Amino acid sequence: MTDTVSNMDKLLINKLFEPGHTLAWNLLTQYSLPWEVLPNIGRFIEKIGAGLSSDEYDNPEGNVWIHKTATVAPTASIGKSVIICKDANIRHCAFIREFAIVGCSAVVGNSTELKNVILFDNAQVPHFNYVGDSILGYKAHMGAGAITSNVKSDSSLVTVAYEGNKVETGLKKFGAILGDGVEVGCNAVLNPGSIVGAGSTIYPLSFVRGFVPAHSIYKQKGEVIENRNSV
Repeated sequence: MTDTVSNMDKLLINKLFEPGHTLAWNLLTQYSLPWEVLPNIGRFIEKIGAGLSSDEYDNPEGNVWIHKTATVAPTASIGKSVIICKDANIRHCAFIREFAIVGCSAVVGNSTELKNVILFDNAQVPHFNYVGDSILGYKAHMGAGAITSNVKSDSSLVTVAYEGNKVETGLKKFGAILGDGVEVGCNAVLNPGSIVGAGSTIYPLSFVRGFVPAHSIYKQKGEVIENRNSV
């Protein structure tokens, strides 16, 4: 397969996400494929953070900016290069390691760990989730215990399984991309290079690898049906 954008239209950023709904939209628009964004999240945060209004954002230390309306539990741990946006809710024992943009009204819950991620506005990872080297779209939700696996067991570079082909990403660490409105059931595992189209649902306990089309229901490998309730 020739890895050209014309062959991968369903994977394009503008197919997975509606414009806006994230402080990072200007970063995303610089690229066509979502995994191209991942190595640049930290630098983007450091670039725009200093320009955030001190009337709206606190800057408690270094490259950390927290909106004055956000709720951050005293037990939460906030690492370096992090922006937490308006009305976000960072709950008890959340662990935001580094390079994270947490969108407006997003939820990062109990014992959830984030690393090198973008959570669009209203995205939710509320219970015991690990989300690394990933992007979660507007109103995407991960059920309790659902995780992204961001490194292959043999440490080789991550590929995306797409329509019978393997698309090279050039990345050793790449978790998952969830389009707008994706619902991930409890204890599902999103393997490295998983991309789930907007409006799709992943069944609980599922083991996901590769591309799941928009507006689908993923039950298990080889059993993906149309989600007729998805808008």
